[in-house]
Amino acid sequence: MVFSSTKCRWASVFLLLVVCSASAVVEDGSLVNGDFESPPSGGFSSDAGISDGPAVIPGWKTNGTVELVESGQKQGGMILIVPQGAHAVRLGNDAEISQEVKVEKGSLYSVTFSAARTCAQLESLNVSVPPASQTIDLQTLYSVQGWDSYAWAFQAEEEDARVVFRNPGMEDDPTCGPIIDDIAIKKLFVPEKPKDNAVVNGDFEEGPWMFRNESLGVLLPTNLDEDTSSLPGWNVESNRAVRYIDSYHFSVPGGKRAIELLSGKEGIISQMVQTKPNKPYRLTFSLGHASDACKQPLAVMAFAGDQAQNIHYTPDSNSTFQTANLNFTAKAERTRVAFYSVYYNTRTDDMSSLCGPVVDDVRVEQSASVRIRVGGLGLLLILLLVVVLL
Repeated sequence: MVFSSTKCRWASVFLLLVVCSASAVVEDGSLVNGDFESPPSGGFSSDAGISDGPAVIPGWKTNGTVELVESGQKQGGMILIVPQGAHAVRLGNDAEISQEVKVEKGSLYSVTFSAARTCAQLESLNVSVPPASQTIDLQTLYSVQGWDSYAWAFQAEEEDARVVFRNPGMEDDPTCGPIIDDIAIKKLFVPEKPKDNAVVNGDFEEGPWMFRNESLGVLLPTNLDEDTSSLPGWNVESNRAVRYIDSYHFSVPGGKRAIELLSGKEGIISQMVQTKPNKPYRLTFSLGHASDACKQPLAVMAFAGDQAQNIHYTPDSNSTFQTANLNFTAKAERTRVAFYSVYYNTRTDDMSSLCGPVVDDVRVEQSASVRIRVGGLGLLLILLLVVVLL
């Protein structure tokens, strides 16, 4: 009996460890104290807010000059911008914050965060989960609010991951540097390619984490690797970002998510789709506006293989979008499909925030299949007519 009881106790301990290990994997949503609203042990104050070594921000490790800033806080004649809530973190020269998370090895994750500039001339932010990293340029402000949300993706090489934000700048004033807020993570899944559509994630429903109270959407910076994209299946080819939007704050043609193209040729999304050489295909997609007071006209340049077409959005009082199409003949087993905004659009209510046409529901179908279906139906009708005549 003692042996049996011991076995039960060990089994219980083992099951407890398994449950604890499973629950330790990071869940979709904000990281621990990702909004920096949890007060440090000394409270929110200028003395407790500066760190030059030991971690003083709950949930985070710090290195270098890291400061907890408050909404409305001034630096000289400049008011520091806090994206959301009352507090955020500012990184000085070569300073960083990091947090350890448990992830599923081999899985794809996207990190969403908000960032604002301060007093440096050339500000950027390096985001990494070693060994993967990317430096994001913060010079371009996409909204008049003075801050933007970004997403960056990585593939987990180990179960233990360390999310790091570092300021690579070296300014004369060591306190100058980007402000970071609202850090979240989401595990991504690459949707299966539909049988009748060569495009993966053509409805853009799978993408980075979006906070429900965040009305600016999420910017997707340059990413040429489709295997580690915050928008599975798609690449952002150019040196400017595109905006991932939701139906809670914008007009979306279908579903809950879509893409708003910004900055003309500097904001391109593309995908290599599987095709059969010398076969006719049709690219179709929804084109519209996001209901964000974007100045007209709105137009996209759509590419499919060696074909390109400039398509203007025609406003309709009954709908915020229209269906567009482009016919092409595939030249290879993989064909590039791409979109960018023809114009550099801004909002009419502030003349500064960047905006553009919305693209959604992208499909590539073989045209011959349509003709075969029609031909089959026609053949059936002919046979029925012959039977009736006989």
